[in-house]
Amino acid sequence: MNKILVTGATGHLGSAVIKTLLTKISSNQVSIITRNEEKRLEFESKGFNAHLGSYEDIFSLEKAMEGVDTVLLISSGDQGDRMQEHKNVIDTAQKAEVKHIAYTSRCLNDRHTLANKLMVEHFDTEDYIIASGLTYTFFRNILYMDAIPQFIGGKVALERGIFLPAGDGKVSFALRSEMGEAMAKVLLKNERGNKIYNFTGDKTYSFYDIATALTELSGKEVNYTNVETAAFEGMMRQRNLPEPVIQKIVDFITDIKHNQEADIYSDLENQLGRKPIGLKDGLKVLFGL
Repeated sequence: MNKILVTGATGHLGSAVIKTLLTKISSNQVSIITRNEEKRLEFESKGFNAHLGSYEDIFSLEKAMEGVDTVLLISSGDQGDRMQEHKNVIDTAQKAEVKHIAYTSRCLNDRHTLANKLMVEHFDTEDYIIASGLTYTFFRNILYMDAIPQFIGGKVALERGIFLPAGDGKVSFALRSEMGEAMAKVLLKNERGNKIYNFTGDKTYSFYDIATALTELSGKEVNYTNVETAAFEGMMRQRNLPEPVIQKIVDFITDIKHNQEADIYSDLENQLGRKPIGLKDGLKVLFGL
């Protein structure tokens, strides 16, 4: 009986993974680790092996990995020392003699030319896993379609339009829930070899395409304006955003402009057994249109 530890289980991606896992295996085959005692108790009441802890807490990681065959390392946020947190999980998995580790990486065109240096850490984590000697699965996920509202300012964009320095760069957006479903389906196969899956949509879309789709869905004229980076930075400063946040957003958008997120693979469709949801249908859900 394969036992799986899902880190980041209380997040959107982890929740999507667990939802699909439970269609084939029972909750007592799934371990989770969470920082929140209330959530831990909730998982425990549903039959999960639920542990209180974090990526920084080695002892809690060791407890969570007892009797586990596969660890799904959902990448940490960028608020702390993400690389050290990832190393803690990987080192503990190695020490615990876990049979397999899976990691949620990123599908990007060229790691060596990325503007967003935070994304490089995903590939550094891949390198660390390879060097550990653990057998692995890398889920290289494209930018979530779910992030579009955040990028364009939510429903305000329906009134004032979209202003970004993204040029006509394109992204093969896919919904986070479908990526989580596909990841779970791979994990359920209990594969033991080293594998890489690139989870993307089957089409690419620019912010011009996003504006067109929102126009059709809302009945309001939504325009995309490709602004200069300096002007965009000024707009964000007017919103009193901290400089590090501004830089992170600009770097993200610069990579989009350079088509770092524009690769298309069939892996997501193959694992889902259907076409991934397209832009217009996804935006309809995301914006409640």
